[in-house]
Amino acid sequence: MSSGPTGATGRILALDVLRGIAILGTLASNVWLFSTPGGPAAWISDGFATDDPARTVLQALSNGKFLALLTLLFGVGLELQYRSMVRRGMPWPGRYLLRAGILLVEGFLHYVLVFEFDVLMGYAIASVLAAYLIGRSDRAVRVWGGVVAGVYVVAIAGLTALLAVTSDASTAGGSTTGASTAGASGTGGGASLSTASWLDQVLVRLTYMDVFRIELLLIVPSATVLFLVGSRLVRAGMFSTTPDGARLRRRLAWAGLGFGIPLNALTTWAGPTWVLVDRYLVPPLVALGILALGTTLVARAHTGSGPARGSGSGLGLLRRGVEGIGRTALSCYVLQNVLASVICYDWGLGLAGGNAWQVVLIWAVISLILMVAAPLWLRRWSRGPIELVMHRVYDARRR
Repeated sequence: MSSGPTGATGRILALDVLRGIAILGTLASNVWLFSTPGGPAAWISDGFATDDPARTVLQALSNGKFLALLTLLFGVGLELQYRSMVRRGMPWPGRYLLRAGILLVEGFLHYVLVFEFDVLMGYAIASVLAAYLIGRSDRAVRVWGGVVAGVYVVAIAGLTALLAVTSDASTAGGSTTGASTAGASGTGGGASLSTASWLDQVLVRLTYMDVFRIELLLIVPSATVLFLVGSRLVRAGMFSTTPDGARLRRRLAWAGLGFGIPLNALTTWAGPTWVLVDRYLVPPLVALGILALGTTLVARAHTGSGPARGSGSGLGLLRRGVEGIGRTALSCYVLQNVLASVICYDWGLGLAGGNAWQVVLIWAVISLILMVAAPLWLRRWSRGPIELVMHRVYDARRR
């Protein structure tokens, strides 16, 4: 495979830039959870609904898409690790299982100490499943991926139908508080709706882990399939400079953005009963379009002579900031959630509960901090702080 443009470190630039965009995009989705009075538990107990049109539109722009993009990029990275180990004559998955185990521990700590909707645990589990498939034949990958994807789609469709029936029954019975009451009782009532104490939040996450971690049942199969898709995109020449690679990117961009965005708009406005389709089924299609378009734009900016390449231009500074986030993605993912907690929760600055534009401002401030901090950190170290710890633990266990 002829890789796309690379930076001074030998990394594929498009991957770092897109990974940075995905990290900032997941923050754009998660910041609504942090900014809800009472935190994510209160957001669940409110039935995921909002009557603010601006909030609805802004949430729809980020919901699920950038998480799907991050998942695809994780699959790309998994393929590159597979190639590296095979090239050095090492067995696969071999030592990668240790890396997945470390990620699982990191995800658990992140869940307990920081954020109820951590995705790292799901990624760790899914990466083990995908690792055993990645080295198999294309036919085996298509069969296994197709089976998992088919069962997943049927399960989402069934759950959506169940939500529709439940919603109709609730409406017929005149119940307007059932969802809120069920959500509140399911997460521990009033104690779970308070953000006044960080320690209380930790205890609630431990006590109601079954409620908060049930999303893993949806994340793991979806991530497994998207990891395999990301791997196969690398093999299909997605990041190559060949005509075939350019053709593949054009097709994915048209399909993902031309068809995926209108479809996503329909599922968004279809109502809360379509929440699972809107978050888990349609976003991966849009993410494929973003991946294809982003790779093309990064390649053009790198080979062109416009202001995007200027080291002192605004676009150049923006690109370096986003690229820095992409190179320290794991650390920035955790840090952005820590900063959002400090800014929004009552044990911090207590700024939750503002209007939609205040939430956008919080997102912008955190994003700016990350875009400044990541490049500064990389001036001295080659990896983010959490990545450094993970690498050292991995190397210590290997020796």
